[in-house]
Amino acid sequence: MGCCTSSESKPNWKPLEERSCTDIPWLIVFILFCIGMACICGFAIATGAASRLISGYDSYGNTCGQRNTKIEGVDLSGRDMRENKYVFFLQPCNFDMINRKFRSISLCVSQCPATELLTYNDLKQFALNNGSELCTYDITPTRYASHPDRQTKCPKLPVPPSKSVLLFHRCIPLDIACYAEFIKAFVTFVSDNSVLHRVTAGVMASKEIIMGLCVLALVLSLIMMVVIRYISKVLVWILTILVIVCSIGGTGVLWWLYVDHRNALNNNTPSIFGKEVAEDNVKALLVYAIGATVFTVILLIVMFFMRKRVALTIALFHVAGKVFIHIPLLVLQPFWTFLCLMLFWVYWIAVLLFLGTAGTPIKNNATDLVEYKLQGPLQYMVWYHAVGLIWISEFILAFQQMTIAGAVVTYYFTRNKSQMPATPILSAMARTLRYHLGTLAKGSFIITLVKIPRLILTYIHSQLKGKENACARCMLKACVCCLWCLEKCLAYLNQCMLPWKRIKQKEMQNYTITLC
Repeated sequence: MGCCTSSESKPNWKPLEERSCTDIPWLIVFILFCIGMACICGFAIATGAASRLISGYDSYGNTCGQRNTKIEGVDLSGRDMRENKYVFFLQPCNFDMINRKFRSISLCVSQCPATELLTYNDLKQFALNNGSELCTYDITPTRYASHPDRQTKCPKLPVPPSKSVLLFHRCIPLDIACYAEFIKAFVTFVSDNSVLHRVTAGVMASKEIIMGLCVLALVLSLIMMVVIRYISKVLVWILTILVIVCSIGGTGVLWWLYVDHRNALNNNTPSIFGKEVAEDNVKALLVYAIGATVFTVILLIVMFFMRKRVALTIALFHVAGKVFIHIPLLVLQPFWTFLCLMLFWVYWIAVLLFLGTAGTPIKNNATDLVEYKLQGPLQYMVWYHAVGLIWISEFILAFQQMTIAGAVVTYYFTRNKSQMPATPILSAMARTLRYHLGTLAKGSFIITLVKIPRLILTYIHSQLKGKENACARCMLKACVCCLWCLEKCLAYLNQCMLPWKRIKQKEMQNYTITLC
């Protein structure tokens, strides 16, 4: 990375030339942190966790499709499974939603059953014909029908036909009843979580309104971009009037909905989502109505005292319209950022799944089955990985903000627009990569430091809901709200200060800015 400043002395300040690397120690820390993230991924792959996740492993610690080493204390471990490439579950429909794992013995088999097997003789014939033994390894196919432990060491009859998944090599049942059991368990899990149940019920009750508002927001955004370009002067007054009218109208609608729902609740009008959800809706509408009223009053006061600043707003809209004319590809920047975030999240989830199958094989004395668990200091790798999710995600978002700011500043400070770079966005990316990665790392880390305690307190609040006294609940909620406000303030300051970090106040006063 080039970190050199320009050595020539210039009579006038030029913001695109007088640059130097910023916050180099923070960049070094961030690079070391990313190296640590890569080491976690390398550890998971080197210890076989990736192969166990992709190829699958049985309940005795054998990785399917590979030659395995003996695990001390586990008699059925250390088997050669190069011919057995698929994982078969004796009870594939027995899934534990709470612990997110199968409560069934898994085996490595050479072939998944393509047809339904109704009896133990069918299991025997399938094993003899295809070489795929569906009972545990200590039972030979000839003893399937007579073995005393066949109820627990053989699959539950009838065995539904299944199909192997090419990537993860698991035998997935084709029986629709199995998925019905899974859906039933999932619905039971959701129903037991009262908060999740209420949120889901509220979303389902208003799904048409939510979808309509999303489409309306998209249409209004497109219209706004066109209007900013052609009628920026009129737009400000239109927006001012619309904001006032919508605020007053929205507040009135909320109060009307609150009164209507309260009357319906008092009249015991039945609701398809139950009385508890109806009471929550009434309380929520009351809170929203009060908040909207306060917001409307503050907005009207601000509008009254700031009415003389409309000319400045018109000038800013005028400049924004010109920026989109000269740099139209700025509209695509959020899509590239979203793509980068998606790729990083896929990588993060993959490594997290690797860590779920990493560690030391541990025998469960109650069931004689093997599970892989991280022990000692290695178990903190999951927490390190979780911090990396927040920090790197915030870093990617900050990189987008810096790129957009750099491109806009390039246009703004270039008096002769014919001298604009051919690719201002790529030039802004290059400057960010060369000079300001340390600043991005520092700003995103500060936001991460605030976000992590807030998430922890939010989790504690959800787990202790109804178990602590009112005072403790109020204090905990106040801490969560304060951290949320602090996080938003830091994010705003970080976003606003990024493009001006290298601009000195004295030089700004000596530089005359004109709106072209």
